[in-house]
Amino acid sequence: MLESAYEECLCWELAIRGLTFERQKPLAVSYKGVKLDCGYRLDVVVGELAILELKAVDQIEPIYEAQLLTYLKLSGLKLGILINFNVPLLKDGLKRIVNGL
Repeated sequence: MLESAYEECLCWELAIRGLTFERQKPLAVSYKGVKLDCGYRLDVVVGELAILELKAVDQIEPIYEAQLLTYLKLSGLKLGILINFNVPLLKDGLKRIVNGL
C-alpha cells in the first residue's frame, strides 16, 4: 500500500481513541528572523508532543532518521517515531528518535 493509505488508517485509529493530532502539518524554517515556507510537511503530529514520520519502504535508511531529526529540531519537539509499514511485524518497523533528551 501507499504511505497515504497507511496514514489514513493510522489517523482513523488515533481518532477513535480520542487522541488529538494534525496531518500534513506545514513546518516553516526560521532564517534570520523570517519564517520561510520550504515545503516541509510533518506526516502526523500527535498531541503537539510527537512527530510520526510514515514510510512504506524495504528498509529504514539513515536519511529517514536524519529527516526526522531535522523536523524535530525545526519544530522544537523532542520525540519522533519513524514507522515503516513495509515489514511483517509492525514492531520491527518502529524507530524512536529523540531530540536533546
